[in-house]
This record gives sequence, C-alpha cells and structure tokens, in this order.
Amino acid sequence: MSDSIKHECGIAMLRLLKPLEYYQEKYGNTWALNRMYLLMEKQHNRGQDGAGFASVKFDTEPGKQYIDIFKSNDRQPIADIFKNVFSDYKRLEKESPEKLNDVAFMKDNARFFGEVFMGHLRYGTFGGNEFSNLQPFHRKNNWKTRDLLIAGNFNLTNIDDMLKKLISLGQHPVEVMDTAIVLEKIGKFLDREVEELFKKHKLNQESNIQITENISREMNLQKVLASSVKHFDGGYVMCGLTGNGYAFAARDENGIRPCFWYKNDEVVVVASERPAIMTTFDAFVEDVKELTPGCALIIKRDGTVTEERIKESPAHAKQCSFERIYFSRGTDKDIYMERKALGEKIFPQILKAIDNDVKNTVISYIPNTASVAFQGLAKAFNDYVDDCRKKAILSFDGKLSKEELEDIFKTTVRREYIVVKDVKMRTFITQDNERDDMVAHVYDVTYGQIKEGVDNLVVIDDSIVRGTTLRQSILSILDKLGPKKIVVASSAPQIRYPDCYGIDMSRLGEFVAFNAAIALLKERCMQNVIDETYRLCKAQEGLPIEEVVNYVKSIYEPFTAEEISDKIAQIITPKNCKAEICVVYNSLENLHEACPNHTGDWYFSGNYPTFGGNRVVNTAFINWYEGNNKRSY
Repeated sequence: MSDSIKHECGIAMLRLLKPLEYYQEKYGNTWALNRMYLLMEKQHNRGQDGAGFASVKFDTEPGKQYIDIFKSNDRQPIADIFKNVFSDYKRLEKESPEKLNDVAFMKDNARFFGEVFMGHLRYGTFGGNEFSNLQPFHRKNNWKTRDLLIAGNFNLTNIDDMLKKLISLGQHPVEVMDTAIVLEKIGKFLDREVEELFKKHKLNQESNIQITENISREMNLQKVLASSVKHFDGGYVMCGLTGNGYAFAARDENGIRPCFWYKNDEVVVVASERPAIMTTFDAFVEDVKELTPGCALIIKRDGTVTEERIKESPAHAKQCSFERIYFSRGTDKDIYMERKALGEKIFPQILKAIDNDVKNTVISYIPNTASVAFQGLAKAFNDYVDDCRKKAILSFDGKLSKEELEDIFKTTVRREYIVVKDVKMRTFITQDNERDDMVAHVYDVTYGQIKEGVDNLVVIDDSIVRGTTLRQSILSILDKLGPKKIVVASSAPQIRYPDCYGIDMSRLGEFVAFNAAIALLKERCMQNVIDETYRLCKAQEGLPIEEVVNYVKSIYEPFTAEEISDKIAQIITPKNCKAEICVVYNSLENLHEACPNHTGDWYFSGNYPTFGGNRVVNTAFINWYEGNNKRSY
C-alpha cells in the first residue's frame, strides 16, 4: 500500500505439553524461548509500536515467582525483549554452568523458564504508544486461579458502554483502555467461577489447599469466556493465561481478526498468521487449523485441548478481507492465490484504460507488497496477448511467412521494475512544503524504460486509501519518465468507510474516495445531500446501538464507481503533471470472487458486521462535518 496504514496487533502463544526435562534433553533449555522469538519475529509486520512477553511456571513453591513479564517500546522491541529474556541464561552460563541442565535449578533461578508463554506485538489503535499501553496486561491476585494475563488483537466499538456497566456493578477500573476493560470483564467472571467452586467444595469440608487443587481441575473457562464476551461488539482475538496454568484464545463471532492454532504431542501453538506457525514448527499447511469464529481454544492445566463455542456466529461470518488484500503476509498459500486473483480480475478495466494498446504499455507495481497482485495482472496480460496471437494466426487463410509471424509475435508484455522505495531513508523535516520535497525522494525510479510521449505506464497498488503519497511523490517522479498516460490500479475496491475493528482508518476526511464524492456533490449543487446526511446521523446519537443505521451511504449513492474514480484521478494529479492520470479500482464482485471465504467488506460497502460499526461511521461523518479531527471510536 503506497499510503502508510498501520493496523492490527499480533499474538503468539505456546504451551508445552511434556515435562521440561523432555525439552531440555531433546532440544536444550532455551528451545521454547527460541520458538517464541521466531513466532513473534515472523509476525513483526503486525505491529512495531512495542511488544510484550510473559510466561507462567507450573508447580512453584509458595513465595517463588511464577509469572514473568517483560515489555518494550524500543525501536526494535522484539530484539530488546529477548535480549532481556536470555540475560538470565547467559548469567547462569557464567556463574553455574554445571546447573544449566538442572530443571529445578533453572526454574528457581531463570526468569521465563516455564511451561506456558505468550507474546504480543502492538500497534496502538486505542490510546498512545506509551509503555503503559503495552500488552500483556496483568490482573494480579494471590490466588493462582484468579491471576490473569490478557493480550489481544482487537478493537471494541462499545468500550464506553462496558466501562459504565463495570462501574454500575461497583467496580472501579483504573484504566479506560479497551484491553484493561476486557481484562476486568474476564476477571470478574473468572472470580465468580472460582468463588462458586470454592463454595461447592467448602460444603464438603475440604481443606483450602485441596479446594485450590480441585478448582484447578474443574475451572470452566468456556463458561467464563461466554459470559465475558456476551456484549462485546467488535473484532477480536484474545489470548489469556491464568496463574494455575490454564490458557485460551478466543475469537469474535464473525472471525474479523485472524487466528490459527497447531497441536502435536509436544506443543500447542496459537498465532495470528498461519505461515508463522508453519515456519517455526515445520508444520504442514493442513495441520494448522483456523480457530472457528465465535469459539475459544481452551488448554487446561492437565494439557487437555478443546475448541468450544462461546458466542453464536451469524450464518455468514464476515472475516476481514483486508487481511487477504494487504495486512497478512502473502506467504500464506491461500492468501497468495487470492492476491494473484485480484490482480488478474482487474485486467479488463486496465485494458480499457489503455485503449487496448498493449504494445505501447509498461506494467509495474507499487509498493513491494503489491508484487503478488502484479503477478496475477501480468498473467492476464500474457493470456490476452496469447489470445490475440492465436486470432491473428487463425485469420490467415494461407501459409504465414516468417515476416508475418514475427510481426504477430512482436507485441509482448513489457514488465519492468519502475518504482523502488529506499527503505533506509527517513524524513526528519517537519515543515510541510520541505517535508513533501523530501518524501518525493524516498522513491527511486528506473530510467530509460519508457518511450517518452508514446508509452502508457500501469502501476498496480494493493489499495489507495488517502492518495497522499501518490499525489505528493510517486506520480510526480513517474511523470518525469515521460509516459503518455499513467494508470494507477488498486487491487482493492474504493475505501469509503472507516474501520473500527483494529485497522487504523477512523477519519472519513482522510479517504480520497470520500473527498471525491463530496467534491462531486458540491460540483453538482447537491450540498443538501451532505446536510441531510449530517442531520440524520446527528438524530441517531442517543439511540440504542442496535437501532443505528449507516446513513453515510447516501453520500456515494448518486454516483457510479467510475465517476468517483475519475474524480479521484483529478484529486491526486500533481500540479504541472504532463501525463494523463487514470485511476481504476477493483469491484466488490471481483473481491468476493477472489476471496470467497472472507466476505467482510465494510470499509468498501458500509455493511458492518456488528451494530457498533454503524455508530462509528455516523460519528465519523459528524466529526468531519463539524470540523472535528478526533477519532470516531
């Protein structure tokens, strides 16, 4: 994506299923930590604001630390975390090398020498990027059964309502961040479960120690989680650990946020992305399972693993399609094929934009993440050229001469690396005019591949959100190459509505498609549509969340997608640009054909999977209309 859009977080969890002595003898005593490092590093694309790491040790003596946590908002947070994590091992290697194979000694003297591990990669869609916002969050308790750690990839639209509910129950949350509220919510029902079990066993006149052991065997996390998420509105994957050795991963009923898990006889693993598990544990694709929407993966203290329903899913769960288009790594088998299909399906629109002039067209892509969609586009170009050649050959009645064959095969698909981003370059200037000049030099171009005034240049992008980078830098440097026409193709449809489930797209005024629609309304003397939309949105502010309607759709209804694309082309065209600029977007129909199992398209269609989405989009429009630049959730 040429526009920088940060997005959801990443999670990683590992539970060892055998005694620590087994891993020490087979792999060495840092094997589990090395797996966690790889599992987190392979997902570093999911968040660079900070990271956190935690572990739980089983069967520790009273007074011994059994939960270890370290967090970092360093510029390289994962490396910083594991530098700290391994520091005890390096120290003991010098002080007591003969004890490194003694599991009991290591458990007493080395932090993070445990049986359960949890990692988190953060991008902050809620709150700032301060150290205090880093996960996991810890709800401490002297009872191991109530000691709770939470980390997640989520955003809830009704966090304010949940805060009010907790306060009405007599609680006094000291944090208002979504993770903190979720921690308290789950903690409340965990307390209730423990108290009920305690009363049950107390009636049998059991000792408190025996009761604690029974609670650890009988805790019903499915009931705890089902009660906790009952009123959650949003997209989430949450991982949790309890002090007595339970672990879980819970996913929202629509499956908006991704979650995968893997189990063999040694480990249970959970991560946000399937390739991370496959690479780290040498697993086959068919062995890595997707956590069912509305379910929780529950790992009991005894190692029993079950997937249990905690919330009913709609008939057609709307899993995030943006994960497939851009956010998740393209090394996933299915995602790779879907991105290729997106590139292939947009070909007819591009062919129309270049007036079928393949001979005088160069195709390329921006940025590197669009390279897979580019492969699909190139295939479509090749197939078209092959068809043209077949038709030309079949049109001849007699024998073709060598010259005639050469003429037929003269037209080829010209694929070139045109735009290269210099990832090492950073911009420190704050003045807008000077900064724009510096940003323009972040990209390098390949000279000498464009026939000046003759060639069309087609560049495919994952998605065009704001269009800022195109306008401020990319199109200007491409124009210097001298193309007759520049076609910018988005493998995704037009982004028209804010996301509120973990992707940082909350302000309508930042979307170039929205600005294009507003410009068209004003040009055609339809200001009344804008004013009426504001009135309708404003009138819903006090309604229950389930009664709110997305009225922002009316902003786009008067226009075709092509009309909006044409206006976008005008908006992003730099001053003094010589080439004609054309913008084409993929259609919703093409998206659903390419990604049939991920139908969540609310940022394109405005059809939100939860009631809270409608409230967020209306709030975003009210904020824009009133000139308020704050977030809409």
